[in-house]
Amino acid sequence: MEKQNITLALPKDILKRVKVMAAEEGTSISAIMEELLQNRLGRHEGYEKARQRQSVVLAKGLEMGTGGKAVWRRDQLHER
Repeated sequence: MEKQNITLALPKDILKRVKVMAAEEGTSISAIMEELLQNRLGRHEGYEKARQRQSVVLAKGLEMGTGGKAVWRRDQLHER
C-alpha cells in the first residue's frame, strides 16, 4: 500500500507519552496511528452498514399484526 506523509499537531504531553509507548512496544508512532485509524474506520464502516440495513427495515415497515389499521381507540388504551 502506498503511503503519504502528513503533518499532525498533538499536545506535547501526548506526544511524549506516545513516543514512550512506541519505544516500549518496539514500533513507531506512525504504526500506532495507522492501527488506531484502521480501528476507527472499521467501527465507522460497521456503523454505516448497520444504519443502511436498518433504513431498509424502516422503509419496508414492520408487520404488527394489524394489517395497517388500528382497531382500538386511544381512550380504550388509556382506561384505568
